[in-house]
Amino acid sequence: MSIWTRISDALAALAKGEGLAAVFDRLKTPPEKSVGFTIAVIALGAKMAKADGQVTKNEVTAFREVFAIPAAEEANAARVFNLARQDVAGFDLYAGKIAAMFGPGNSALVDLMEGLFHIAMADGEFHAAEEALLREVARIFGVDDRCFRSLMTRLVPDAPRDPYDVLRVPHDAPFEDIRNAWRQAVRDSHPDRLRARGLPDEALKMAEQRLIDVNRAWEEIQAAKAA
Repeated sequence: MSIWTRISDALAALAKGEGLAAVFDRLKTPPEKSVGFTIAVIALGAKMAKADGQVTKNEVTAFREVFAIPAAEEANAARVFNLARQDVAGFDLYAGKIAAMFGPGNSALVDLMEGLFHIAMADGEFHAAEEALLREVARIFGVDDRCFRSLMTRLVPDAPRDPYDVLRVPHDAPFEDIRNAWRQAVRDSHPDRLRARGLPDEALKMAEQRLIDVNRAWEEIQAAKAA
């Protein structure tokens, strides 16, 4: 059974008049958390969307940056998006439900933020309203400013590029601490760890670019230290 079929099953409650936010309350354990992760990225992404109506080509492209969506399942992804667009619940209610589902400090919440950054960049621009929404979601998730800067520097093309921000270490950190931060970031990007956090296999390709960014940051710091 595909994750998108499970999502359709999870959304069946909506036919009974429940809001989309209520779905998160029932998605507490694997593999349901992987379903919750997928719904969360798309639903919160919908709250950032500007245009009315159906999913646009840019938005579908953005989903593909986060998920490997089979062509046959695009309608289910679009359904989640449009349900979130139509739901009267605000993004803050969604974010609170999602934070409760994964638990305080869960690394999956950072993974969710990364997915949201991808969707925010769907139209090639990072708007002030999108940044404000993402900062509020980060606050609700308990994602600190250093982590937020790491996501910004990696995923927003116009953001200042700082390898120290990528590894979430201060510029005056001892070299061994920087090395340890790099090693931890590499371990955290391993597919097995991502699955354990609740990411569906369909979203694992996000970690590929993360690993490239982390290794590049480490190489840049090493080169600067050696110069």
